[in-house]
Amino acid sequence: MRFVFWRKSGKETAKIAPEVSSSAARPVAIAAAPAPAAAPAPDPLPTAPLGDIDVRAIMQALGRRKHLIIGPTLLALVISLAIVNMITPRYKSEARILVDGRENVFLRPNGERNEERTALDPEAVTSQVQLLLSRDLALEIIKKNKLAERPEFDPVLQGLSPLKSLLALIGIGRDPFSMTPEERVLDSYFDRLTAYAVDKSRVVVVEFQSRDPELAARVANSIADGYLVLQQGARQEQARSAGQWLSGEIDNLRKKVAEAESKVEDFRSKSSLFIGTNNTSLSNQQMGEFNTQLNNARALKSDAESKARLIREMLQSGKPIEASEVLNSELTRRLSEQRVTLRAQLAEQSSTLLDGHPRIKELRAQLGDLDRQLREEAGKISRSLDNDARIAGGRVEGLSASLEQLKKQASSSNGQDVQLRALEREAKAQRDLLESYLAKFREATTRESIDAAPADGRIISRAIVSNTPAYPKKLPIVLIATLATLLLTSGSIVTGELLRLSAPRPALASFEPVTSQPVRIEPIAPMAAVAPAAAAAPPLAPSLPDTHPELSSAVGELEKVAEELRAAGEAARKITVLGTGQNESVTLTALTLARLLARSAKVVLVDLSASSPTIDAVSDDPTTPGLAELMQGEASFGEIISKDRLSRLHLVSAGKPGFDRALLLSPRLNLALDALLRVYDHVLLDAGTATDLPAELLTAQARAVLVPEPSMSAEARLEMCQQLESVGFAKVILLERASPQDNQAEPSGTVAA
Repeated sequence: MRFVFWRKSGKETAKIAPEVSSSAARPVAIAAAPAPAAAPAPDPLPTAPLGDIDVRAIMQALGRRKHLIIGPTLLALVISLAIVNMITPRYKSEARILVDGRENVFLRPNGERNEERTALDPEAVTSQVQLLLSRDLALEIIKKNKLAERPEFDPVLQGLSPLKSLLALIGIGRDPFSMTPEERVLDSYFDRLTAYAVDKSRVVVVEFQSRDPELAARVANSIADGYLVLQQGARQEQARSAGQWLSGEIDNLRKKVAEAESKVEDFRSKSSLFIGTNNTSLSNQQMGEFNTQLNNARALKSDAESKARLIREMLQSGKPIEASEVLNSELTRRLSEQRVTLRAQLAEQSSTLLDGHPRIKELRAQLGDLDRQLREEAGKISRSLDNDARIAGGRVEGLSASLEQLKKQASSSNGQDVQLRALEREAKAQRDLLESYLAKFREATTRESIDAAPADGRIISRAIVSNTPAYPKKLPIVLIATLATLLLTSGSIVTGELLRLSAPRPALASFEPVTSQPVRIEPIAPMAAVAPAAAAAPPLAPSLPDTHPELSSAVGELEKVAEELRAAGEAARKITVLGTGQNESVTLTALTLARLLARSAKVVLVDLSASSPTIDAVSDDPTTPGLAELMQGEASFGEIISKDRLSRLHLVSAGKPGFDRALLLSPRLNLALDALLRVYDHVLLDAGTATDLPAELLTAQARAVLVPEPSMSAEARLEMCQQLESVGFAKVILLERASPQDNQAEPSGTVAA
């Protein structure tokens, strides 16, 4: 269903100017009445406005005081050059060690025969770094390289400088004479030694500095070699200590194993719990054998009884005897052969003789005698099977009695058996522990006898002699000192200038206070297409009540409508604004109402009439895509929503110019409006005259705001309201007058807000 609202003919409808004149479509200026003339103020000082920084004044101050910058900077340059050239240079050499947990696979314990072992974690590598910095290793290196005999490491040998003596006297520095020679050498040694782990690797770097480049390389290599020797010695000492401890434990375990095994044998002999085949007791073995025999006897008894019963049933029913026991009997086979022969003769004689012939009677008598003999033989076999079943039954009874007796004997010896198993378990545990200790003892003694036990690392890069001083870094030190002096002097001058510029000034006595005047709210005139024309316009418009009484009344009416919609709450979340006049008038009314609602709620205005120039004029981004692009999938919700320049209102246009109006008939549009209703407090639909829009889109859970033409009669307005309510609107609000835009006489070429 679609709406085609009543409208007057083109002759009776006045021309509607497209320029925006409502107070919601253009900004409002606040103008004060002219103040009384004040005395002329003196010329302002050439300074920047309050709160701004006058960069030009700061640069001029730096130029005036450049001698205070250049002098200290050059002095710092000269002093830093002199100092770095006076310092005795140090040379640095480094050695690199890979910590990989190296170990000969044949020397590992039995439980660790796998080729790939767990990789070292970062904590293990850091621990190796601390081992390189250990005091024991340092003493070994100092002794090996005779560092205590060098004045570089023992400052007492070359005499203490007056500066250091003065610092030690006032308590800032340490007095070398109060320290032992070992402490002095260790301090110098650790001051020149640096050990660290390379990030994301298991490589440890050892750096050593010295005035002698050859000594630096030699000490770095000595530290690496000493580290490996220290690890090898620790491994051998660990194996030696383990062997000594295992030797004593093995002697004690041997005695415990012997005692435990003797207890087991003594208890077994006293309890008569002897072991048979398959490592089981004799009583259990006998019970198993008797149980097997009993099962066999029961099976024989059941088999004989079944066969005998089957044969008797065949004899009683007169059926042929087809049991295997009867057929396999020798007598039965001979009788069956004779019977076959007689039947053949009977068949042969019956072809020539009658039934009453003596020969025929004789042959039939012989066949009857054979059948009787066969049945007697079957009866004998049945009685024989009954006898076998009785014999098997007696055997079952005997075996059952014997088995019950054995069970009683086994139950009486269960307690003793439990004690025996506990003793055996204890003996086995002691024996296993002894065997494991013996294996570990053999491994420990083997490791102890190996002279070159593998260490946890290996040297991958030895230190070499370096001819480039590592300390001091002359160029960086000179640059840092020079630049620091330059920044300090410049910063002090700039700080002083900023403090001077921000100092408070006395107020000018010639300024008189401005008397307060009543404030009036005036609409700003529409923006012209050409900027100079707007500049030539007077800054303030006439007062609102004098020239635009219709604007004041229209805005007042819309404010009442906005208050009514706010009071309705959830019932007025969806509002459709439509009219019978021009679309631009409906758009201005919808925009004004939306801005009024946006003062206290989240509101979005959806343009369904067309791509309105008013919406583009008030939007902060006129190029924003609209509903048409959303229906086509070319834009998302976040891309089609723009903001009003003059309020908190959000705007959604119908689409870019030239879009297809048929896209607004898509069912997806209802889904888009439902999504907006979940986000915003009020959703206003600018439907225009609604000539081609679906009824469900506009009326579903919505209230209508009708913008009539000024010349529309009261009866026509009432009829229109009734039609809208019958279509499906929850409530229809009829405005008394249209937007003030309808009262403009001449159209303008540009819409502005």
